[in-house]
Amino acid sequence: MWTLPNTLTVARIAITPVIAALPFIDGYWPKVACFVVFIAAAASDVLDGKLARRHNLVSDLGKTLDPLADKLLLVATLVPIWYISQQRQEHYGIPVWGSIPLWVVLLLIGREVAMTAFRAWASRRGVVIAAQGPGKLKTVFQSIFIGGAIAWFAFRDAIRPMGWERDTAARWWNQFHGRFVALSLAIAAVLTVYSFVIYLYRYRGLFSQARG
Repeated sequence: MWTLPNTLTVARIAITPVIAALPFIDGYWPKVACFVVFIAAAASDVLDGKLARRHNLVSDLGKTLDPLADKLLLVATLVPIWYISQQRQEHYGIPVWGSIPLWVVLLLIGREVAMTAFRAWASRRGVVIAAQGPGKLKTVFQSIFIGGAIAWFAFRDAIRPMGWERDTAARWWNQFHGRFVALSLAIAAVLTVYSFVIYLYRYRGLFSQARG
């Protein structure tokens, strides 16, 4: 039961409250720490799956805990990012978006809840819905946005203490980083909808069976 992949998954669940709390601490170092821990958690998500498949360590416990860990990490990062960007929009404001809209947060989280319910419903009918290209790409851009947003908070907090107010490179990075975060959020939102529609279309036969 306590294989290395499962241990990594449990560790990812355990570290989730730390990731959720760090952005609320004043200063840039807690946000830098949050960024590093998030990257480690995201990397462990990829690693535990590969280890489980490579060494034949796939287990029912892992199948249950891994999706739970993913969803907890998503909520533990998106909600603080949304709240902080709302409360301090003048400081952390993302170009184009300003703050992160609530509807985008609900869209990203709601899609995961809906997909979990759809997989469970399909499983009861003997169909296993495996992760596919659009869904995996969605996860990649979600992680890029979350990591980029946390790093954005850290950078914005570091500008004054580091004396970067008049630094040309810092001003350039401020524009580039902000636009990067805004773009990655837009792509993640589009892929969230697109990937879910693709899953529904590919498994549309299930709805015919249910009606029959």
